[in-house]
Amino acid sequence: MKLSQFKFKLPEEQIALYPHHVVHEYENEKGEHEVYRMTRRDESRLMVVHKKSQEIEMYRKDADGNPIEGDFLLFKDALNYFDEGDVFIFNDTKVFPARLYGTKEKTDAKIEVFLLRELNQEMRLWDVLVEPARKIRIGNKLFFDDTSTMVAEVIDNTTSRGRTLRFLYDCPHEEFKRELYALGEAPLPRYIIDKREVHHANEQDMEDFQCIFARNEGAVTAPATGLHFSREMMKRMEIKGITPAFITLHCGLGNFHVIEVEDLTKHKMDSEQVVISQESCDIVNKAKKEGHHVCAIGTSVVKATESSVGTDGMLKEFDGWTNKFIFPPYDFGLSDTMMANFYHPYSPLLMQTAAFGGYELIMHAYDLAVKNGYRFGCFGDSLLILND
Repeated sequence: MKLSQFKFKLPEEQIALYPHHVVHEYENEKGEHEVYRMTRRDESRLMVVHKKSQEIEMYRKDADGNPIEGDFLLFKDALNYFDEGDVFIFNDTKVFPARLYGTKEKTDAKIEVFLLRELNQEMRLWDVLVEPARKIRIGNKLFFDDTSTMVAEVIDNTTSRGRTLRFLYDCPHEEFKRELYALGEAPLPRYIIDKREVHHANEQDMEDFQCIFARNEGAVTAPATGLHFSREMMKRMEIKGITPAFITLHCGLGNFHVIEVEDLTKHKMDSEQVVISQESCDIVNKAKKEGHHVCAIGTSVVKATESSVGTDGMLKEFDGWTNKFIFPPYDFGLSDTMMANFYHPYSPLLMQTAAFGGYELIMHAYDLAVKNGYRFGCFGDSLLILND
């Protein structure tokens, strides 16, 4: 397929800058007006797409099964489409506070450093992106706090914006990581940070940009669809008999890179680290053999599982890297259902969703989403794609 086939007009006001929330306004004890924003992860909108019947659901239904115009489905309603024995596959990667702000030695020029991954614990080496890159050369020292305790030296150029830093911090590794992360902030995508009134993430963002089941650190962006799951929703899953299976894919920035080729077969994705345990394979494969639904929660799960599924349709244990780029047409080997957010035009995540649900049907769903005010992006609304 061609890049231009994934073009659509997305109004800026429909790009979600915060997760779904309710706002409480009140006067404090001093008589001052205050605003409190309460995140409601599982109350964003949900659209349900049926692959075989081509039906698209947006509204809840009355007792007679008729859609109630204006009463939109919510994310938590997704559980109504599953039964006991079905399996949800989650990505349990954990986001770390990857965006730091520092200054360059001598000039005091302000520098943004985006941590990508640690290369060597003992030597304190990190792979990073820097902005503005033109000012940062090999040999430069960067300072990250007022006391000049956290200092890094640029020791290599990796890409146009990429650098290798060596942090000059002599202490046990865990203490170093703790101090480094204390200086960082939530790595929200630029399309969120740049559109907010304050162009910095806050403390609440680190909580909002983390799945409640996150446990394996290594991601620099969240597996967005997993962000919608609340503790209450996970409990409802347990009561209903829907089994969770956890895999790890450390989400990188590759899905935010601009695709520069019209022919999608010529685009190369960045590699991301994947770990799939035998325990998770056993859970998923048992459900498949018994004829239950296996639902991939998010595009990162689809990428990971399609990188490790066998020719027999069973999930295999995996510990490695994947740069798999999925776009239509594609034959999926594992999951029969999928949840995904609504993404930007030309996004590889949109392409993967279209591959799973069918290009024409998914692009029609996106058209309906734009016309009906759905929100897009990491904090946006969601699609449930069913194979019926």
